[in-house]
Amino acid sequence: MKLFYATTSPFSAKVVMAAHHVGADVDIVPVDITSVSETLLAANPLGKIPTLVTDDGVTLYDSRTIMHYLDSLSDENRLYPRNLEKRATVARMEALCDGICDALVLVVYEKRFRTPETWHQPWVDRQWAKARRGLDYLDENLPAPDKRLNAGHFALASLLGYLMLRFPGEWEEHRVRLTRWPAAFQKTFPAFRTLKPHI
Repeated sequence: MKLFYATTSPFSAKVVMAAHHVGADVDIVPVDITSVSETLLAANPLGKIPTLVTDDGVTLYDSRTIMHYLDSLSDENRLYPRNLEKRATVARMEALCDGICDALVLVVYEKRFRTPETWHQPWVDRQWAKARRGLDYLDENLPAPDKRLNAGHFALASLLGYLMLRFPGEWEEHRVRLTRWPAAFQKTFPAFRTLKPHI
């Protein structure tokens, strides 16, 4: 299998961590998301990452679609519980973390592609408001980092890794439990140190 990804992307990190967890044999292909990649476009007309190409030549995107495919590859290290109620809880955690990442990426792009004089501060404030509400919820509803790992854990780990990379000192505030979670998660999943979003 081949996975197009970017080292800084939280969605890529989530998939890479999950692939490692289930033991999938994946060839990682870094993509420069600031330029057009014809190879990526040939696999995904949206030109977005992560994009997975299976051994059978089937192309999968976005990250949650890839996560469900990876889940099917392992009976031992499932990413989603079979129990419907537990599965819904994991899916909700993943959706919340992905939604916060969506808001944070928009903040990064607004500041990256506009000058301070032209960026739209109300838009930035609105995205941060979404992120802060989500982070407050997570701080009160954290999944135990030492339990059986699932897609929710990897979504949260990639979110926090992205925050540590792009927004150090801007999100921790009163969220003591959330701030401590990555170190506890790394004890359970040592690969977090190298697979989290990074430059």
